[in-house]
Amino acid sequence: MGKRKFDDDEIMGILREHRTGATVAEVCHRHGISEPTFYRWQSSQLRTVGFDVGRIRALELENQKLKKLLAEAMLTAATLSEMLAKASK
Repeated sequence: MGKRKFDDDEIMGILREHRTGATVAEVCHRHGISEPTFYRWQSSQLRTVGFDVGRIRALELENQKLKKLLAEAMLTAATLSEMLAKASK
């Protein structure tokens, strides 16, 4: 495998350049890459974004579980303190 000509930041800059309105052909010509390379980078970026969405969803689910556990613990603590107050009267 050969040395990469562009690092990740440069690739993101090239893709961003296309999103700002330049055509694929113009961007490819300006940076000396082929159109298939451009589209491969673009699909790779979409897969990465999709992975992040899945990771965020997993974190949201974990956050919901933790909130539920906290609510149950707080309810238990409130019940125990209420029972203690009744017992001490």
